[in-house]
Amino acid sequence: MEEETADKILRLLRPFAANWSGSLARGDLVIPQREIAGLVHEICELIHEAGRPGPEVTEPELFQALSDARRLPSLQDQVARLQASFRILKRA
Repeated sequence: MEEETADKILRLLRPFAANWSGSLARGDLVIPQREIAGLVHEICELIHEAGRPGPEVTEPELFQALSDARRLPSLQDQVARLQASFRILKRA
């Protein structure tokens, strides 16, 4: 999820890249002053959306996903499958 949010933010910033290719590798941005407020608002909105919990999964969906993941050969594969299927939040 964090990578997806980071990609969305980079897509917002790419038009402001200082070089012509649109690459942000150098980290140089040229943002016109009149567009800063709107850009900050869009970035904040993306971050806010990323923090919202998605719809909860039903018990049959969870059971099916766990059953499918169990058949995978390694624990890492099982975790990757579950992370791809669901948004898993860490609790403090």
